[in-house]
Amino acid sequence: MTKSNNLPRILVVDDEPAIQRFLTTALNGEEFIVHQAETGHAALTAVVTTKPEVILLDLGLPDMDGCEVIKRIRQWSQVPIIVLSVRDREGDKVMALNAGADDYLTKPFGVGELLARIRVALRRTLQQTPEPVYRIDELEIDLARRRVLVRGEEVSLTPTEYDLLRLLVTHAGKVLTHRQILKEIWGAAYLEQPHVLRVNVSNLRHKLEKDASRPSYILTEVGVGYRLKST
Repeated sequence: MTKSNNLPRILVVDDEPAIQRFLTTALNGEEFIVHQAETGHAALTAVVTTKPEVILLDLGLPDMDGCEVIKRIRQWSQVPIIVLSVRDREGDKVMALNAGADDYLTKPFGVGELLARIRVALRRTLQQTPEPVYRIDELEIDLARRRVLVRGEEVSLTPTEYDLLRLLVTHAGKVLTHRQILKEIWGAAYLEQPHVLRVNVSNLRHKLEKDASRPSYILTEVGVGYRLKST
């Protein structure tokens, strides 16, 4: 039976046939249309011809580094890019995220986790409301009214705390590096002052979380940055 053209399209960019087969089988079973590319140049062409909703990208390609592929795609497209790589060093993750990747999974990974990350990316893509109300568990953030509620009670935030939370909300589920957040909220002059970010994240957690030492909303990606749990 031919699959419906309305199903989400996933572009898998990897030069290992075994990985291609594994991902294609797993994604086809979850009602995705899978396209494949084995090189960086083929991937750049496929982004135009197949118009994927999500790209799964390996960094170790035979013709160019995956980070270069990300940078070239970001010159004209904001399609979600999830990196799948054996490179597990902090520096590699930060480099890919700074280049424009939306997420990073280290091989080997579970299919369940990959599917969850893909669905998060798809939800962000399909979000049409410019000022949404973000709800998860006992947390509600109304961006249009600048209201934050926990268990129905309004929480008072400083302007900086609110700006930080809003940035995390608008990228919910996506890892934001320390430098990305510092530049967006405080400006380039603060790129080497990560303690400013740590203090504000700590303050937010104490106001939003049941247990700030075991956060369930603002999650830490060790050595990389922070991610707001997606709905």
